[in-house]
Amino acid sequence: MKKLLIYISAISVLLFLHTSCTDILEQDPVSSFNEQVVFADVNVTKAYLGKCYDRMGGDTDNGILGMREDLLSSATDQTLCIHRPANYVNLKGTMSPDQLGYFTNTGYAGFLRWNYIYQNIQNVNTILANIDDVPAPTSSEEALKIQIKGEAYFIRAFEYAMILMNYGGAVISTEPYQLGSDFLTLERSSLQETLDQVLSDIDNAIANLPESVEQGRASRAAAAALKSRVLLFCASDLVNGGYEAGKALVSFGTGTQAARWTAARDAAKAVMDGTYGTFSLVGDTEDPPPGGYSEAEVQAIADTYFGIFNQKGAWNSETIWGIQFPLTGGNVNRANIWFGPCGYHNWGNNNPTEPAVRQYEMADGSPFEWDSYDPGNQLLRTATAAQLAADPQRNPYAGREARFYGTVLYHGAPWQASPADRAAFDPTDRVQTGHVYNMDGTVRSYGVDTRQGQIEAWNGTKNGYYLKKFMDPATVGQYYYNTNTWVEFRYSEILLNYAEACIETGGADMQNGLDALNMVRNRAGLPDRVTTDQAEARKWVRHERYIEHFAEGHQWYDMRRWMTAPDVIDHVYEMKIREFVNGDWEWEYDLSAKPDDRSWASDRFYWIPLTRSEINKAPQLEQAPGY
Repeated sequence: MKKLLIYISAISVLLFLHTSCTDILEQDPVSSFNEQVVFADVNVTKAYLGKCYDRMGGDTDNGILGMREDLLSSATDQTLCIHRPANYVNLKGTMSPDQLGYFTNTGYAGFLRWNYIYQNIQNVNTILANIDDVPAPTSSEEALKIQIKGEAYFIRAFEYAMILMNYGGAVISTEPYQLGSDFLTLERSSLQETLDQVLSDIDNAIANLPESVEQGRASRAAAAALKSRVLLFCASDLVNGGYEAGKALVSFGTGTQAARWTAARDAAKAVMDGTYGTFSLVGDTEDPPPGGYSEAEVQAIADTYFGIFNQKGAWNSETIWGIQFPLTGGNVNRANIWFGPCGYHNWGNNNPTEPAVRQYEMADGSPFEWDSYDPGNQLLRTATAAQLAADPQRNPYAGREARFYGTVLYHGAPWQASPADRAAFDPTDRVQTGHVYNMDGTVRSYGVDTRQGQIEAWNGTKNGYYLKKFMDPATVGQYYYNTNTWVEFRYSEILLNYAEACIETGGADMQNGLDALNMVRNRAGLPDRVTTDQAEARKWVRHERYIEHFAEGHQWYDMRRWMTAPDVIDHVYEMKIREFVNGDWEWEYDLSAKPDDRSWASDRFYWIPLTRSEINKAPQLEQAPGY
């Protein structure tokens, strides 16, 4: 009972400390009694640290890190948030200090919100200021103290990295704020100073963390993976003079981009060399056999890929670090109800866009070409029953690469067994995002997963697709939460980080980069890329990142750091599918049906501005350029 009371007190203190750096003056100081409670027992301190992990998501009722109802990928060209598309203000030309939409909404992107990040930094700073004084009468408790310190450094590094990659230079704080602190003297640091702080915290995390940790807690490898991610961002065009070169808040003023590419390469290589643990891709990384894989073999590869995101127990060899979702505790994962088809009583959010779907290759590694049967016609595909029987690949969803089948739910895709009320409309347990038509063009029956369907049509896809990735076929989203892991760092990212850095470094490094790239492709059942042309290799590694990490949030950072947003952001249009009673088909990309207007109005949207209220509280803080 005593331990329970102490734990409750600790959680109360945690909630008490949830204030941003500029709100702290409005709060009472933490009493010495409460601090004594939290830091009187190393196990209570560990519980306190556990809540800091939870708060990496901002609002634990709506997911942790990237696992949330409205995905970060819907701020890019990859997916469409059907319920709150206007919230993605960077795609609407409306992002401003007074209107941050998704990026300030506490329920949907808390992990990117400036004040949530600083709340957690304050919590971690409190741990780091007190951890050395926590009693540890046994050697195991002393070891736990050291580990807690390492984990705290990792969380702080992660939070400052989020500031760096989304806002630019941070207000750097390494001590907990106290009553009487002068917040009107705080300034934002340069991008370089912020990077230095992140790297220092990563080094301290690695130095204090043991060889192995309890699954779900930060390891040395997690810290090293964070280093790889941050250094790749910092080597890219956006922060190397690509935007506002003279502004130290968002661009490096010293050093060279070439040196930063080398640092990014070396950070990834250290993980690949096993410096922080042994990791490997799940699945076969050999080049496909002559003639490629059979349809059944492609499906098996797809299942392996899908399984990376459906882990519930011990993590596989590819997972470096992620967030677990037990049915007890503060972490919430409702992926099935958030993303699942409406015909299963789900909410159908974050629909893959048609241009994104077209980027998936064919199973043999050749590009998918929509107009391969009707050159020049990018909007309509047709096939008679006889043509489909002779050539199934007239169906645009047939013969595609394995990752497509592990990521996208398209018309005709298998999913879960139908609940009783769906079975009357879906005897095949296949996703229905199209309709059945009579030969005179009238509708015979509406697809149950459309916005004209018979079950929760208001949650139907707006453009013809659903997101399969992150869901669990064994979970009935209508009634149950998910327990599969959100994988934040995995080995494929390290390989592609290394590949990109090597390709950008060029010379002898380029083949090393292609070798790493080809490991990821081979695992997906695709053949090697071969080239000596740097521009071609760059195009290929960018494509591979897009597909391999689809909807995981990477495209938000990639399109910004590459400064390619104007090239990829476009309106979202509907894919209309017509299945005729005689077996003929039509797939129409209908440019007259536009569920979401999008545009890239200004390069200032590469950075998130501080809110007006934050600037009003601390007017000396430098605003992001262009706002």
